[in-house]
Amino acid sequence: MPKTITLRLSDEDYDAFAAYAKAENRNLAKTIETLALKQLEEALFADAFEMEEILANKDLLRRLKSGSQQAKKNRGKFVG
Repeated sequence: MPKTITLRLSDEDYDAFAAYAKAENRNLAKTIETLALKQLEEALFADAFEMEEILANKDLLRRLKSGSQQAKKNRGKFVG
């Protein structure tokens, strides 16, 4: 179920969001939601360049595979 939040913006930030929303032909709430979700995705997931670096690191891939196998067998311990 959708949730409603209250967001306090400076006049300058409000105007910037409103101008962007108008240029994109969207309402303000949908614009803020879209931009926030895009930022969240960028923060949580590796981009193409990062993924290329990860896949090129054979030692890292070996250790990730080993850790995944240990987790499936409920072995090892979580280090936070």
